[in-house]
Amino acid sequence: MKNTYMQKKEDIVRNWYVIDADGLTLGRLATKVAHILRGKHKATYTPHVDCGDYVIIVNASKVNLTGNKLEQKIYYDHSGYPGGLRTRTARVMKEKYPVEMVEKAVKGMLPKGRLGRQMYKKLFVYEGPEHPHAAQQPKELKLD
Repeated sequence: MKNTYMQKKEDIVRNWYVIDADGLTLGRLATKVAHILRGKHKATYTPHVDCGDYVIIVNASKVNLTGNKLEQKIYYDHSGYPGGLRTRTARVMKEKYPVEMVEKAVKGMLPKGRLGRQMYKKLFVYEGPEHPHAAQQPKELKLD
């Protein structure tokens, strides 16, 4: 009988990937990025170990939303103080805070808790086409 493979923290090999978000749908982009951050694309995936790869998303301002989401989708933030609720539509988020919009979409698809926060730290989102991670020699990843 074979034993189930459990990856150790020391044996993890992490790769860097660049994803161009130009023309991609936000939700479909976020699911694929969360899949890579968790490491589910690897044969050595282990649920209780952070075995995912690093992901760089460029052109976050050019991501698409389908349907009437630009007008109807609302992002909520609360400061913790009475009356501290801030609401913004998806149109405002896309125009002024595109990086935060993509980060929120991906973060919502990661596990909650200590492990999810650790995975989230491997995500880097940039509004334009440039990123400062050339030294890591990231591979271009096409999502269709």
